Amino acid sequence: MKIGIGNDHSALELKAEIIELLKEKGHEVVDYGTNSPESCDYPVYGEKVGRAVASGEVERGILICGTGLGVSIAANKVKGAYAALLSDIYSAKRARLSNDANIACMGAFTIGNKLREELTDAFLTNEFVPGCSSQPKVDAFREYEAAHQK
Repeated sequence: MKIGIGNDHSALELKAEIIELLKEKGHEVVDYGTNSPESCDYPVYGEKVGRAVASGEVERGILICGTGLGVSIAANKVKGAYAALLSDIYSAKRARLSNDANIACMGAFTIGNKLREELTDAFLTNEFVPGCSSQPKVDAFREYEAAHQK
């Protein structure tokens, strides 16, 4: 799978670890930055990954900042980007199975390494099934997006 990854300065080292993990599992990774330890604005990277996923340039995205909250808000402003803040395995699975989320967001300061690996794996190995019982809900938020976003 081709995965886009982005981060702010607080998650620079963590991003390198996740890239290594993804490559070990056979994924192709596109790094949208930042690659500098200098303080930066996370919305820039949330938008970059959001646009890459929404356009089909990459299949899924992973975003990391201190808490994961800021990048998730930023990515969700992009039409077609559906970012989910991951904090537990069940929610990571349901983000895909029930909500067809295409971007996983995590906190560098809030989640340990082992859980981060498990969340990433759960997000990438589960798939939304078109026509499932969650389809009407997914259709509803996509219709809302189409009607209210420019």
